[in-house]
Amino acid sequence: MNHIVFYVIIVVIGYFCGCFQTGYFVGKLNGIDIRDYGSGNAGATNVLRVLGKRWALTTFLGDALKGFGPAMILKCLVCPGMPGVNSQLAQLLIGFGAVMGHDYPFFLKFKGGKGVSTSIAVMTAFDWRMGLASLIIFGIVLGLTRYVSLGSCLLSIGFIVEMLILHPGRPELLVMAVLFTFFIVYRHHANIKRLMSGTESKIGQKVEVKK
Repeated sequence: MNHIVFYVIIVVIGYFCGCFQTGYFVGKLNGIDIRDYGSGNAGATNVLRVLGKRWALTTFLGDALKGFGPAMILKCLVCPGMPGVNSQLAQLLIGFGAVMGHDYPFFLKFKGGKGVSTSIAVMTAFDWRMGLASLIIFGIVLGLTRYVSLGSCLLSIGFIVEMLILHPGRPELLVMAVLFTFFIVYRHHANIKRLMSGTESKIGQKVEVKK
């Protein structure tokens, strides 16, 4: 198979994996459309705000698995049997596809989440050191500020720095890190405006659910 065709195929596969919108289905299990509450987002943070810790953890794990699983399958099972394929690039491509599916799921009219959990999981499958660094950055920022959105944006910027340090001289991997960062920051543009105006919600603030 032509390598470019292979890369296109895995991005498409990743997209459809990412379209499984965990937060949306968790909301339906609780009789609501999670996108009608809180920030209107289908990610783990909004689920935490609306439905609580248990459902937020379920959402986080589901969103992480759809990025981690495909990347690890490629890394361990598919790419070793395909000489000439850039395995590391392939892992990031299928993971990026999953993030796009999460952010823009076709069956929900392209209104999904922000891709943070999925992106962290992809980076963990790609290089566990990057996944660990992301969680450390997020934990420190969240602990100091209680702003999930700020922690999410800063950990995504960390992708670029970590790629430069851990995988120098790999421009194709750096480009992928920039893409992951761009879409996380872009999806947080409303949060960034609220952070600048001092109106952003902090973790722990609840939203009343009226069914």
